[in-house]
Parts: sequence; structure tokens; C-alpha cells
Amino acid sequence: MKNNKVKLEEQRVQDLVKEVIDDFHKRQYDRKSFDTTWQMNMNFLLGNQYCNIGYGGAVEEMDKQYFWQEREVFNHIAPIYDIRFAKLSKIKPKMSVIPSTTDERDIKTAKVSKKILSAIYNKMGIGEKINEALKWSEVCGTSFYKVVWSKDLGQVVGIDENNNHIKSGEVEVSVCSPFEIYPDNMSAGNLDECQSIIHAKAYSVFDIKDLFGVDVEGQDIKTFTLNNVYSGLGGLGYNATATKITQNVKSNSAIVIERYEKPSREFPNGRLIIVAGDKLVFEGELPFANGIDGKRDFPFIRQISFENPGCFWGSSVIERLIPVQRAYNAVKNRKHEFINRLSLGILSVEDGSVDIDNLEDEGLCPGKVLVYRQGADKPEYLSAESIPSGLSDEEDKLLTEFSKISGVTEILDKSYVSSNLSGVALELLIGQDETRLNMSSESLKNAVRLIAQKILRLYKQFAIFPRLAKLVGDNGKLEMFYFSSSDVSSDDVVIDAQSEVGETLTQRREMLFTLLDKGLLSDENGSLSNRMKTKFLDMLGLGVWEGGQDLHELQTNMADEENLKMLDGVSVKTCEIDDNELHYNSHVAFMLGKDYLNAKAKNPKLEDIFLEHVREHKKELNK
Repeated sequence: MKNNKVKLEEQRVQDLVKEVIDDFHKRQYDRKSFDTTWQMNMNFLLGNQYCNIGYGGAVEEMDKQYFWQEREVFNHIAPIYDIRFAKLSKIKPKMSVIPSTTDERDIKTAKVSKKILSAIYNKMGIGEKINEALKWSEVCGTSFYKVVWSKDLGQVVGIDENNNHIKSGEVEVSVCSPFEIYPDNMSAGNLDECQSIIHAKAYSVFDIKDLFGVDVEGQDIKTFTLNNVYSGLGGLGYNATATKITQNVKSNSAIVIERYEKPSREFPNGRLIIVAGDKLVFEGELPFANGIDGKRDFPFIRQISFENPGCFWGSSVIERLIPVQRAYNAVKNRKHEFINRLSLGILSVEDGSVDIDNLEDEGLCPGKVLVYRQGADKPEYLSAESIPSGLSDEEDKLLTEFSKISGVTEILDKSYVSSNLSGVALELLIGQDETRLNMSSESLKNAVRLIAQKILRLYKQFAIFPRLAKLVGDNGKLEMFYFSSSDVSSDDVVIDAQSEVGETLTQRREMLFTLLDKGLLSDENGSLSNRMKTKFLDMLGLGVWEGGQDLHELQTNMADEENLKMLDGVSVKTCEIDDNELHYNSHVAFMLGKDYLNAKAKNPKLEDIFLEHVREHKKELNK
């Protein structure tokens, strides 16, 4: 009976592995057309622009038709990509966490959550990961972030029986190229509309052994790589090379397939199946409660460049520019071929009048003695024509097409601005240019917000041990604090003080000085408070000039600490250095909150402790 159960389980595992591998191959086939499109985009960005998609669905090189044919590349896609990436990479969204309730404790934990996000942003290099994902989305149209909890990271909290370190675990954020992600529905509008996602990546058998502890059979896996090879470029008398995307074989490797399935009636907590090679290495529920209201969800976040309605994959501006780039290359090369004919000339020679072989080898070089047969017509050049004006007109039209399609205007890709443009006209032109980048920038901001939400949810689930975080402020002040899962009460993240695409330091300073002149930063007496002065310098980027600490903030922190002490039943005396008005308001606000009211219901003596302290501050104020 036991052997039958073992055999049935082995058969079930084999069937499950086969199902996952077959599902992966099907999704590969369904995504094949997108793969070739992404390869074309990458080739055109790198300068290999004489290629096409063949009948078999593979990217093929196009050969020269004649030895004298001009096949040079005049790459306008690369600088457009550089400009778009430079402008989008300037976006540095700042996140705030909305408290779950108006209670004083929830407000404080929301502030702690914001500090956690700021500390993790610097510690994990989220900015570099955002730039990496931005490169993929600008080239292929789509990129992904993967936010998981890694038990092999974090602080050492103990040692097991094998003398191995036990770590507290840490959030791990990685970037996945679109080549690694396989949705179950290519027509889904986003990740929420997918029921399952496959993340497939090739690993060496040694890495698989370290990660999962199993031995798998190594194979030759085809991957894509960059290669600087001859691709039929150049012109009359010279050849050129271009970097292109080619297939490479990764030996002694296997594909690791991770299939994430959303919660369903059969699997209420979802399901994760990991297959390495032909072996099942994990089967269980989704490990991360990273969805809304603590539900299990995918660990992935999608970022796109342009939305394709009714399609899971976004599109890239390069796809739109490829026809224009081909036409521009053709026009420029035809002009150069015409110039070659004008400079080299075309000889008309009577048959048998000269030594044709010598004339073809040496041409009519300066000082050459040309011997031709007596009585024959001497060789002469055909009448030369000037370059047709239509070629130049078409070249100018195509340059305009680059700007219209890409959304990158000439005013931004030139190092000068016409003196005839007024400041208002210049601002309007820049504003129109930023509008074309709005879809890409909004997708980036939304992705950053979702990353922050998943990070907080993972800490809420796994951060059992208190952990130390460090945060450096704009004025260089180092702040260190401990936090655990109990400090994460809200994951409602919003983008705070959005950094728009075209906002520069000069524009921000001009806006701040305008607000200052209008009196919007002043109090009811028309003066700036010390706190507002410090904040104003920070926003100007000059906060480091304010060498001292913010006195208002220090007093507020001290009042908050006193509230917590008195909440534990400890009597606190006032001090000469207290700002009595600030402390009084802080204590009264705390006594009106739910934390105090709930604690007072359990311990009525707390009211006497708080009122005694508040009366001392009020007494000092009335002196």
C-alpha cells in the first residue's frame, strides 16, 4: 500500500513537471513575435540597421546588392533614446505613507514607514534599479521589477546546529527583462488580469545546486548576446562593422521555471511551482502576502513606455522610428553614391581603343599617360549632373519626422536656442515636449509606488526581529532607528512632491522665491518661522548651510517621548528648556486621540498624570 502511494506521488510530480514545461513552451511560442520585435529594436539602437524579420520569424541580415553600394548607418535612434532616458531618469519620486486612521500612534507609524522607505531606497540602490528597468522599457516597451523576501540577507540573529548563520532576512528588489516573463494571457491589460505568470531564466547547474540543492542535467541553452561582427556595412572601397544581437550558447546550464498562480477556489493562497531542468524543486502556496488587505499576489511590477490597448506588452518609440531610420539611411547613402559618381566620374571608352584592365585598376590618376588606339575616339567623361534637390528636401522632411514621432523636439537635441524665441515661447515648446513623455513618466511613478507598497507589506509579514536602519537627510544629518513589523500599520503609499519630467533646480528655486514673494510661506504676522526657514533652505538645496538642528523638531520629539512615558504611568516634570506652548499643544492633541482614551479606560489614573503635567505648562505660559 505504501509503495503504491509513493508511485502515485512520483507519477503526480512527473505529470506536474511535464505540465509546467509544456505550458512554458506554449507561452514561448505565443510570445515569439514580440521577441523578434525586441531584437529588432535592440539592433537598430546599437547601429545594426540593415536587418529584417524573415519568413521564419527570425532576425536576418540584408546583404549588399553591388560592391559599390553605400551601406553606412546614420543613427538618429540612439541620440533620441539617450535624450528620453536622460529626461525620464531625472524623475525621483518621493513617497509618503497615509496613516490607516487619525490616531496619534498610526500617524507616528506612518512616519516610520516613510523613513523605512527612504532608508531602503538608499540601501538597496533602488535608483539604479529604476534606471535599469527604464532602459529595458525604452528599448523593448516593457520591463519588470521583482520584489521578494530573501532569508539569506539581513542581520545575523543566530547560529544553527550546523554552525551556519541564521539571518533575519531582507527585502530583495531585482529587475527582470521582458525576455524572462511569460504571462498566461498576451491580451491582458496588466498583471491583475493574468491568472498566472512564469519567470524563466537560464542558470548553470552549479548555481542550481547552490540555490535548490538538486543535481540537474546540463544542456546547451540559447541566449542572446552582443557581438561586434561584419554586417555588410560600409561603401565603395571600405567596410564597417556594427554591434548586433546574436544568439549565443550557454553550455552546462538549465532553465529554472517559476510559475506563480493567483489565489483561486482550489488554491485559496495561490500556488508557486519551481521546476529546475526536469525536476520539481518547490511546490506550495504563494509565499508573500504582498497584495491588498494581506492577500497573496505576484511579486512582479510592470513598467511600460507606451500602452498598447488590448495587449500585455507595451511598445517602444524605437518601433515607430525604424521605418523613418531606414528611409533616412537610404536617402543619405543615395546622396553619397551620387557624390561618388561626381568625384570619380564615369568614362565612355570605345571598345578596343585602350587597355581596359589597366584603366580599371589605376583609373585616370594625375600625370597618367593614356595611350589609345590610333584612329579611335579618345575616352571621355560623361556629362556630370548636380545632386537632385529632392534628395536634400527628403532628408529634411525625415529629420522632422524623427522629432514628430519620438516627441523629442529639435530645441532639446541642439546645444543652442534661437534668439528669436521668447521665454514664454520656449516654455511652451518645452511643455509640449514633456507632454509626450507623460505616459512613460506616469508608468514609472506608479511602478515606484507599487514597489514601496510591496516592500512595506513584506516587512509587515516577515520583519519579526527589530532591525536597524540608517537614513541620511538632505543636510547630511545621520538618523538611526529600529523598526519591526509592528511599526508598519499602513501600506497606503502616495507620491509626495512629484518631480516632474522637465523640472530643473533653477525652475524649482524660481517657484520657491515666487511663493516667498507672495507671502504664502509666512505666518499670520507676515514673518517666517524658524521651522519654515529651515524647510525653505532644504528645498533650495542649501539645507547644509543650516548647521544647527531644527529646534522646533527637537521640542516636538521631546513632547512625543513625554506622552509615551506618561502613557506607561510615569509622572514627568517640566523643564526650563521646554517650549511650553508647543509642549502644551502636543499633550492636549495626544489626550484627544484614541491611544490616550483607550489607555485611560483601562487605567483612570492616567488622566491625573497628564493633567498635572499640562497644568505645569499652562502655569508657565500664564507668567
